[in-house]
Amino acid sequence: MTSAPAASEAPLAPDKATEHPERSPAASGAPQRGRAVSTETLVRRGIGSAFLILAACLLSFVVWVAFLSQLHYARAQHNAYDALRISLAQGTTPVGPTQLVNPNVENSPTVPVPLGTPLALLSIPKIRLNAVVLQGTTGSVLENGPGHLRDTQMPGQLGTSVIMGRRAAYGGPFAKLSTLNPGDTFTVVTGQTEAQFRVLDLRRGGDPSPPPPAIGQSRLILVTADGTPFAPTGILYVDADLTSKPQPAPPMTLSVANLPASEQAMGTEPQAWLPIVFWGQLMLLITLGLSWGWSAWGKWQAWVIAIPALGYLVFTVSDQVTRLLPNLT
Repeated sequence: MTSAPAASEAPLAPDKATEHPERSPAASGAPQRGRAVSTETLVRRGIGSAFLILAACLLSFVVWVAFLSQLHYARAQHNAYDALRISLAQGTTPVGPTQLVNPNVENSPTVPVPLGTPLALLSIPKIRLNAVVLQGTTGSVLENGPGHLRDTQMPGQLGTSVIMGRRAAYGGPFAKLSTLNPGDTFTVVTGQTEAQFRVLDLRRGGDPSPPPPAIGQSRLILVTADGTPFAPTGILYVDADLTSKPQPAPPMTLSVANLPASEQAMGTEPQAWLPIVFWGQLMLLITLGLSWGWSAWGKWQAWVIAIPALGYLVFTVSDQVTRLLPNLT
C-alpha cells in the first residue's frame, strides 16, 4: 500500500509569471526597459499621433468658432467698456483718425489711432445690442467687437460713417441687423456727443444706394454679412440718418485707396498664415516628442504630458485660422 502524503507537504505554488499571463508587461503594452523599439514602430506611432492631433485641431476649430469665441468676445467687450468709460471721463477718447501721443503735454505730436482702440458705444434697443465700437475693421479687431471703418468720419460727424460687425462668430453682435425696419432708432455715444440715428432702410449687394446725405448732414451705415451664419452669401447694409446735431469732422488722413484689403467688407488677413506655420512646426515637434515618450514612458503617460500643450496650441491655431475667413462672418 502506498502511504498518504505527509501533512507537512504542501502542493507546489503556481508559477506567478503564468498565473495571470494577461498582467505580464508584454501583454499590458507597457514599455520594457532595456528593450529597443524599432524605427518602424516609432514612425507608426508618430503617424498615428499626427492623425489624432489633426482630428483634435478640426474639432477644436468647430468648438472655438461656435462656442469659445463667444467667451472671447464677452471678455474683450468687458475690457473695452472699462477703457472707454475711463477715456470718456478723462476727455481723451479719440474723435478723429489721429490722437495725441501725450494729452497732458502741450504741443504733443499726433499719431494714427491704433487698431482696436475703443471709440464709441453703440446701442440699438430693437435688437438689444450694446457694444463698444473699436478702431479698425480687420478680422482680428472684429473678434473683439464692431469696428469703425478708418477712411470714414466718426459717428455723428458731418459726412458718412461706417461701422462693421460680425454676423455669427465672436458674439455675432450684428446677427439681428436684418430685423431692423425703417424708422427704428438707436444711439452712438462718442467723445463728442450722444448721436441719435433713425434707420432709413436696409439694402443688399446690387440694391440701389440712397442719395448721399445733404451738405451739413450725417449718415451712419452698419455693415455685416448676409445669408446663412458662417456661410455668407453677400453683404447687408443698414443706412441711418442722424437726427441730432451733427459735430464737426477733422480732416481725414486715410483714403479708401490706402485702406488695406483686410479692412474692407469681407476682407481676410493673409498675414495670419505666418503664426499658423510657426505653431504648426511646434505641433510637429510635440508629435515627435509624443512618439518618443510613448516608447520611453508608456502611451497614457505620454498623452497626459502632451495634452495641456496641445490644448493650448490647437485653440491658438483655431483663433488664427478664423482670421483667414471673411471679417464679417
